[in-house]
Amino acid sequence: MSQQEKSKAEILKEESRGLRGTLYEEIKSDAGRFTGNAENLLKFHGMYQYKDRDKKKPGEESTGPKPFTLMIRGRIPGGRLTWQQWLAWDTIASRYATSGLRITTRQSLQLHGVLKGNVKPVLKEIHEALSSTTGACGDVVRNVTQSVNPWGDPRLAQLDEPSTFLSKHFEVTSNAYFEVFLDGEPVIEEKPDPIYGKAYLPRKFKIGLTAVGNNSIDILTQDLGFAATFDRQDQIEGYFVFVGGGMGMTHSDSETHPRLADLLGWIPKESLVTVAEAVVTTQRDYGNRENRTFARLKYLLDTRGVAWFKEEVSRRAQLTFDDRPLPSWQTPQHLGWIEARDGTLALGFHTLSGRLIDAERPLKSALRNIIEQYQLNVQLTAEQDLILFGIQPKDKRAIETYLDTQGLNPLSPRKLYDRALTCVALPTCVKALAESERVGPTVFGQIQETLDRYQLNDKAPVVRITGCPNGCARPYSAELGLVGQMPGQYAIFLGGEPEGQRLAFKVKDKVKSDDLPLVFDKIIGFWKQEGGTNEYLGDFAQRVGAERLGAIL
Repeated sequence: MSQQEKSKAEILKEESRGLRGTLYEEIKSDAGRFTGNAENLLKFHGMYQYKDRDKKKPGEESTGPKPFTLMIRGRIPGGRLTWQQWLAWDTIASRYATSGLRITTRQSLQLHGVLKGNVKPVLKEIHEALSSTTGACGDVVRNVTQSVNPWGDPRLAQLDEPSTFLSKHFEVTSNAYFEVFLDGEPVIEEKPDPIYGKAYLPRKFKIGLTAVGNNSIDILTQDLGFAATFDRQDQIEGYFVFVGGGMGMTHSDSETHPRLADLLGWIPKESLVTVAEAVVTTQRDYGNRENRTFARLKYLLDTRGVAWFKEEVSRRAQLTFDDRPLPSWQTPQHLGWIEARDGTLALGFHTLSGRLIDAERPLKSALRNIIEQYQLNVQLTAEQDLILFGIQPKDKRAIETYLDTQGLNPLSPRKLYDRALTCVALPTCVKALAESERVGPTVFGQIQETLDRYQLNDKAPVVRITGCPNGCARPYSAELGLVGQMPGQYAIFLGGEPEGQRLAFKVKDKVKSDDLPLVFDKIIGFWKQEGGTNEYLGDFAQRVGAERLGAIL
């Protein structure tokens, strides 16, 4: 491919000298922001630069131009943190961020509102806590997700090692992160990355690991997913391999679309890394580098076909996929008090939208106090919750009493909220077209009122909201999804499935926020009237179809 055919992003990566660009010079300058190419290269080191997008309210006194700030995201394999690491992240958030901590839909933590002058202190403190942000964004393999394990299930515990290994294996080898942000010694000659080369991947790449039957990571939305199988001694014997999932699309481009992953087949456990590398390098070599809109792995599968991709991966990994039957998905609930195999307790703690701040209730401080006092390790979930591990049964009452005094309930208020998701959106995300996190409580409340009215709480649907079509909160696999199209207006999607095995379809465009209660009433009322006794909303929508639902709306 000639330089003329490549996108500007591809040329930038190739000429970045191992993701350095002008970052070293700019991090030392007194300027309030990163500029040009340096701003784009920040992503590979786990950061995005932005300005607060909220407009000044009428009559509000001006405080001058808003500063540029950064979102910093952790690389936290499987969402697993020691209690010491949690305290470090919490301290950093209090010292440098403007809106606490935020749990992401990929089992990571984000800091918002970090000033440019504080980037190096933040990354140094994260590094000292044996954590990192490298590769948490950018055109590389990002944070590796993993099924949660509040039960202390020894089968699920075996996923800790491979998820950590894959995360480390696919970290970039460039020394730029250490040189620029951690004052490391510069290398004399940077060799090309053995996996990524000079141009890295065409776009971001997401990997997830789970066990068969447990879809707590939405495995079919991953670029590459592994579902472990076990032998009679409950040891991992191999993995089902899924490829080509991805949620993003563009409203105005009908050729873009969300996609669920395809099953390639089963492999023995010894082939895990070989197959992962074969999938990643196939995307590296054949993915679209001319048009970033079509650069995700899912579009390579659309273009070349699943059969071609399977054959190419088989050739590179020098194996044949086994066509075993896939067990059904039956994901267990992880919220509330759970007794682990070793006699300790785990507490699955619900957080609406993953935002941990001290506002009406001191959620952030209370979590810190509990984690610090009882020295509890933590696992973040792909549904923006967290699980506290290793609680002694004798301490349960004290923890419950403390939470009561703080006005905190670790359980979600109703079933609807158990799996409800939102993305960050406004005011910090540069991609946002509409609100998401900030309207979540209102929108979920409107849906809850409608479920109450029609007495359908026992079948509360999976609902997700995103502020743009990139789909970070996975709305296209939800039973009911709202996707921002412009300020205060959303596309409505219906027909997904609780286990993430089916895509939703669009039933209406540009629904205004004020009209959402009426739309929810029409959808849920129609479901109540014509749905089967045990028919969930997603199944009902699929049976009825987009045309009839569109007519109702």
